[in-house]
Amino acid sequence: MTNTVKQLVNEGQSIWQDDISRELIENGALKAAIEETGIRGVTSNPTIFQKAIAGSDTYDAEIKALLAEGKNAAEVFQTVAVKDIQDTCDLFRPLYDESNRVDGYVSLEVLPSLARDTKGTLENARILWKAVNRPNLMIKVPGTVEGVPAIRQLLVEGINVNVTLLFSLSNYEAVARTYIEALQVRSDLGEPVDHVASVASFFVSRVDAAADKQLDGIGSDDALALRGKAAIANAVLAYEKFEELFSGEQWDALAAKGAMVQRPLWASTGVKNPSYSDTLYVDTLIGPDTVNTAPLGTIAAFLDHGTVARTVDADYAGAHQVMADLAAVGVDIDAITAKLEEDGIASFMTSYDDLLASVDSKKA
Repeated sequence: MTNTVKQLVNEGQSIWQDDISRELIENGALKAAIEETGIRGVTSNPTIFQKAIAGSDTYDAEIKALLAEGKNAAEVFQTVAVKDIQDTCDLFRPLYDESNRVDGYVSLEVLPSLARDTKGTLENARILWKAVNRPNLMIKVPGTVEGVPAIRQLLVEGINVNVTLLFSLSNYEAVARTYIEALQVRSDLGEPVDHVASVASFFVSRVDAAADKQLDGIGSDDALALRGKAAIANAVLAYEKFEELFSGEQWDALAAKGAMVQRPLWASTGVKNPSYSDTLYVDTLIGPDTVNTAPLGTIAAFLDHGTVARTVDADYAGAHQVMADLAAVGVDIDAITAKLEEDGIASFMTSYDDLLASVDSKKA
């Protein structure tokens, strides 16, 4: 049977698994996913850790011991999360080396409460980077207005960054330009640029969920015909901007020194509408220098019936037309993406609070 996940590498795309738990590490499932399925990285977030800790007793003994030492719930979580991330980084280290630092990354997110706090983000990111102490770690930082200066400084310091919660084209462009600027600063300082890696996590399915709701409310034939098109068009236009930004004299000079592009990473690629194909947000966004971080169910579906073909840059004009058509029926994509950013921050903060409550519940 053909392995479609491994075939994606031929099109320049890597599949990263959007899931992590100690159980997956200890039972060998994660190692098997690397060797057999062909995943090339892992991403995590507060929701994933909350489910891992609350949904099993794997962490119970360690959590109880740490709480008995007098650590609070936040300190306990950081301790257990760092261990999981270290172990996962070690599993991916051979791939990191073999791919010449292109893949093999594991992402750990700064505290969700810091999404609007530049200084706090910097401090927390540095703590996590030092604690994990692995070259194939990526620190996840929201690409908010307040997050961008922190992202720039972290990159200047040589810390790998996964920029998360990107929904709008304007935020994506700001983040991509920030990456290039940071590498230029390092180069001007005489620092190496070939060991600094970053991805820009551009969220997909949530855009359709929000846009489709508005289109259903409008109810016209023209509006209903646009259901399921906004998210893909938005991502395709981000890729068009990526191609524009990572070209030209300045970038070519950095690339000559070994700089890697900041790959667009398609996030939130599990389909939320059951009437859509369960591989929709993989099949339609395949292309060079991209990552798709997918949940286990989506990876399984793509292995079973996904289609491997370069699609992301096949129809830029069509993507622009979708955006024009959305505006014509009264859908404001900028308003949608701004709200999705706020909702995303709030969702991760809730998950983090639930996570801490799960940690505290292990005292008994």
